[in-house]
Amino acid sequence: MNEPEHPGSVFATPSQFNTTHWSVVLLAGKAQSPLSSAALERLCRTYWHPLYAFARRKGCAEEDAKDLTQQFFARLLERNDFASVDPHKGKFRTFLLTSFTHFLCNENDRARAAKRGGGQMIFSLDAMRSDQLEDFAAHAELAPDRVFDLRWAMTVMEQALARLRNELAAAGKGEQFEHLKKFLTEDPGDGEYASVAQRLGMPTPTVAVTVHRWRNRYRELVRAEVAQTVRSPLELEEEIRHLCEVLAG
Repeated sequence: MNEPEHPGSVFATPSQFNTTHWSVVLLAGKAQSPLSSAALERLCRTYWHPLYAFARRKGCAEEDAKDLTQQFFARLLERNDFASVDPHKGKFRTFLLTSFTHFLCNENDRARAAKRGGGQMIFSLDAMRSDQLEDFAAHAELAPDRVFDLRWAMTVMEQALARLRNELAAAGKGEQFEHLKKFLTEDPGDGEYASVAQRLGMPTPTVAVTVHRWRNRYRELVRAEVAQTVRSPLELEEEIRHLCEVLAG
């Protein structure tokens, strides 16, 4: 599968990391622009659920957690907090969790949360599905920062899977994807490849080869997602290791 190279590519060179979403957001510390705002919105959409889960695990009620998360993102833009960020230190994940922790500690007037960030809506948190909002409860025994990391890792994987689904659907392989997607993260049981091959009208060896190729592409897309939140190849490798450790439990 031939894919155009992009700034977040797994094959990105050090110089190309200058155009990741995180590096573009850091430029907002110098001058606001439509490009930096779009990059920030992209990152916020990736991290709203991890931060929401963190707030809930800290004891916030559902509506309070939604309001506080929205207000936090709005204040990032309003106060231009990126102006003080050292571009050579810290990944976006670390910066965001540290900032949100301070925000929760300093947020004593809960009435202000009803304003939903003073009207500066970055995106609607009301559109969150209830299953998305409450799945943190399954990890109620975990510490808040652990819940944040787990939800972050799951979000990265979900976004990469969605990109792979869209790529394959565009190539006319949407039906194959629906039948084979479970094998992207699970090894097949006895006879499973043969059973799927029969349903799809494909030779069994072709199914195995297809899954192998799609697994490799899935890994590339996961790396591409993570690459958007770091500033160097070294940080990318560190984040990938951290993601694997989080998912491994």
